[in-house]
Amino acid sequence: MRPQRPNSHRLRHGRFSERGRGYLVTAVVHQRMPIFKDLRLGRLLIAEMRLVHEQGLVNSLAWVVMPDHLHWLVQLERAQLSQVMQTIKSRSTLTINRAMNRTGAFWQSGFHDCAIRDNQSLRPAADYITANPIRAGLVEHIGDYPHWDTAWI
Repeated sequence: MRPQRPNSHRLRHGRFSERGRGYLVTAVVHQRMPIFKDLRLGRLLIAEMRLVHEQGLVNSLAWVVMPDHLHWLVQLERAQLSQVMQTIKSRSTLTINRAMNRTGAFWQSGFHDCAIRDNQSLRPAADYITANPIRAGLVEHIGDYPHWDTAWI
């Protein structure tokens, strides 16, 4: 029997990638396991995100790696959004599974994205992303959380 994937088939409906446009992307760990509580594993994901930024596929504007999911604000440069996410998810799966001495699914299928309408909305989106650990009650001040960054600091 196939595992349940509620609404994952709807995630691609209407998705369009536009160069230079900002996108707020969310990807969730399989079964919402809080794997990124381990600082080392969070850093492995961050290294993969930095790699696609350095390769010029995206301009990474803000991100936060929560214990069981990722929020990432990017501007597309030389790649489609689905290509970027496939790259991040597949590379991080291999790297993190290797570090954990395990195999199998790491991410839930699909991802959620929201296109940012205009450049003035990028900063508020970045602020929203980086405040996630505070809203979740993980820290009182964002500087106390280890897995985040923004272009506006």
